Amino acid sequence: MFSPLALTQTLPFLPLAQGDIDYQVDRRDEPDLFDTLFADPTTKVILVRNGRLAVPRGQGAVVDYTAAKMRLSTLPGAYMASCLHDHPEAVAIFLGSYGAARGEHVVAVDVTRLRTAGQSPADSAQLSADAAFESDDENDGESTTMGGAGKPDLLAQAVERFDWVDLRGFAAHANAREAGQATSASTLSMWHAGQRFCPACGAPVEPAMAGWAQRCTGKDDGRRLLFPRIEPAVITAIVDGSDRLLLQHNKAWRNPLLYSVCAGFVEAGENLEHAVRREAHEETGLRLGEVRYLGSQPWPFPASLMMAFKAQALDADIHVDGEETQTARWVTRDEYTQELISGRMQAPGKATIARYMIEEWYGREL
Repeated sequence: MFSPLALTQTLPFLPLAQGDIDYQVDRRDEPDLFDTLFADPTTKVILVRNGRLAVPRGQGAVVDYTAAKMRLSTLPGAYMASCLHDHPEAVAIFLGSYGAARGEHVVAVDVTRLRTAGQSPADSAQLSADAAFESDDENDGESTTMGGAGKPDLLAQAVERFDWVDLRGFAAHANAREAGQATSASTLSMWHAGQRFCPACGAPVEPAMAGWAQRCTGKDDGRRLLFPRIEPAVITAIVDGSDRLLLQHNKAWRNPLLYSVCAGFVEAGENLEHAVRREAHEETGLRLGEVRYLGSQPWPFPASLMMAFKAQALDADIHVDGEETQTARWVTRDEYTQELISGRMQAPGKATIARYMIEEWYGREL
């Protein structure tokens, strides 16, 4: 009997897994690294704020247009050294360099906690991952810190000067290189915004290792070095013996028409394949046979790494848990086409790994 998984191949494209930059990890503890970088005319600076990316004014309006192109706003590195001196609450992050000669450098500057006149520092500690990317109407018209000669400097102008878009909206419209830069910058911005104190002793933390780490300032904590937490999650496209795909709607999703594939976090001490089988059984009552790896991409909302699999169910009898999964059903390709055309179902967004998993089964782009 022909297996529905026989021709399965790894996913050739994932929007948040396109980075081709040389991280130059060996330079992260280099003394005066940013002074050196900003003195180099090839260095460009991108801005990030609470996980959102700065794009040229007006581009934020094209997020919902399928064919629209977007790019990151960039600033010359030569102007940034003095700005960072005036705004020590901004976090500089060395993303890396390009080319065999490492001739083009990229620095992200996180302005999440930039203090503007009459404004308290941003605080993401009480926000959910989704809330951190909602529209930011409270910042409309906010005033800026004044630089020398009574004029706001580049960082102080940033909130009003640029449009700010979330990674999910940006990556689907960007070239591969900038999508990679945006993914790293957004991930680290969310982490710095959410962790302001040492989880071991409660002392304030300060940026370290060129923005890729934090250092505890507690006197009795040995200057502990802290790194971003990454939460592994599995996501699985489940097919039956007739190559029908299982689609499900979860109760937590605000969009009642959204249907996607099975997903969940990996438990402590658990391997990925066990997590795939456990989540499928918990959410849908299905037991899985063969499991194949498809690919992975970061999902910094706020700190996940999504690892994708395709699996065949040993039977087709669905029993949803009713707590996390509200409904689930098998669909053929023709049935799924009709559901999309009629508007009874909507596919996952273009930045999600789930969309490309469904397309792998579907045989064409959605």
